[in-house]
Amino acid sequence: MIPNRPRYAARLNAFKTKGGTVAEMIAGAGQVGGLSSADLNYPDHFAAHDPATLSHLLADQGMALNGLAMRYYTEEGFKLGAFTHPDPATRRAAIDLTKRGIDTCAEMGGTQMTLWMGQDGFDYSFQADYARMWDDTIAALADVADHNPAIDIAVEYKPNEPRAHALMPDMATTLLALQEVARPNTGVTLDFAHMLYAGEMPAKSAMLAARHSRILGLHLNDGYGKRDDGLMAGSVHPVQTVELLVVLTRVGYAGIIYFDTFPDHSGLNPVEEARTNIRLTDRLLDLAAQLAQDPALAAAQARQDAAAATTLVMAALLGA
Repeated sequence: MIPNRPRYAARLNAFKTKGGTVAEMIAGAGQVGGLSSADLNYPDHFAAHDPATLSHLLADQGMALNGLAMRYYTEEGFKLGAFTHPDPATRRAAIDLTKRGIDTCAEMGGTQMTLWMGQDGFDYSFQADYARMWDDTIAALADVADHNPAIDIAVEYKPNEPRAHALMPDMATTLLALQEVARPNTGVTLDFAHMLYAGEMPAKSAMLAARHSRILGLHLNDGYGKRDDGLMAGSVHPVQTVELLVVLTRVGYAGIIYFDTFPDHSGLNPVEEARTNIRLTDRLLDLAAQLAQDPALAAAQARQDAAAATTLVMAALLGA
């Protein structure tokens, strides 16, 4: 077992029932056992409950708030973009909404605001002034990062959806943006399915994030690389998942592991699905800790010996 195992969190909307409330979602997550942290979506999870009530609801289930995640798509006015909207007043509204979210996060004792800017992009050639979109986004990120330097701002990139092309579609583009933002409280949230979707090797992307920015979160899930499938961790790409966890072990990541999975899409019981994610990830973390310290694996990687490395990894995964 590895020391200081990261705490686990799960997507609260996975526990949503028809007509159910956020309080019921939190109660559902509390049935899992092993989920000690939670992220709330802002502003939609605050429609019926104030921050103090939500804090108490989380505490009643043995969970602490990790942070908030902005959900601009819940606002009709942001369909054409939030930070990239052509109307300056709409861009300002998106920035101000984010700042209110940051204030709420701090009020509840959270430490991180995650930005998934899926609506910030374009659909057609000649639709966008790319330079203006880029400049507006850099300015907005700097503005929200400066609002409260004690709160980390994590960018979660994704190639597309809902827009045909996202402005922040991959790790390299995100790191370029964060280099321009140049704020110490910024970084990246890694989403395994998004990285597959972007055509990336997740472990390599994690290395780049650790080297050129900060890894502020890990959304663990799986998929077939064609869309954001949100399948259980390690269920399709166990080898790539272990490789990612090996890199995270080597760079000293000790943050939250958030299961961004969609049991509701497959009609799965969300409690049992979350328990399966925990069991699988516990095992994969143990294997990653073992492999990260294996001198034979390090030597095989140093000489780029795929046969030797694969033999060692598969023996760990499947048994000698």
